[in-house]
Amino acid sequence: MAKIKLLIDTDIFIDYLKGISAAKVLFRSTDIDIYCSVLTKKELLNKPGLKDSERKRIVSIFKRLKTLTLDSDISLKYSDLLVKYHDNGLQPPDAIIAATAWSKKLPLLTRNWRHFRYIKEIKLAPIYEQT
Repeated sequence: MAKIKLLIDTDIFIDYLKGISAAKVLFRSTDIDIYCSVLTKKELLNKPGLKDSERKRIVSIFKRLKTLTLDSDISLKYSDLLVKYHDNGLQPPDAIIAATAWSKKLPLLTRNWRHFRYIKEIKLAPIYEQT
């Protein structure tokens, strides 16, 4: 059986770090390949006040994930999305995440549906319940 592939938004990673049980199940699943944007890595590792122990934990977790770097296709799609959805208030960081999902044909798992729900080029994965 093929693994499920998901691009996770930064908020899902934060859920995992906070110990949200559904996020822990997701990250520990052997049936899911988890991808993240290099932007997620940057956002987490550059958080103000990040302790050294927290940084080490984040780096350790990233070793188990597939980090997608920005390439020319993502850059082009990023520009297209910003132009197309400017009136919706699409912000550059969200446009990078959406362009990555679109380029790599990955469903996006996020709790921030309102940031992405109007983007027709991507598929949003159903969100889990927070417990």
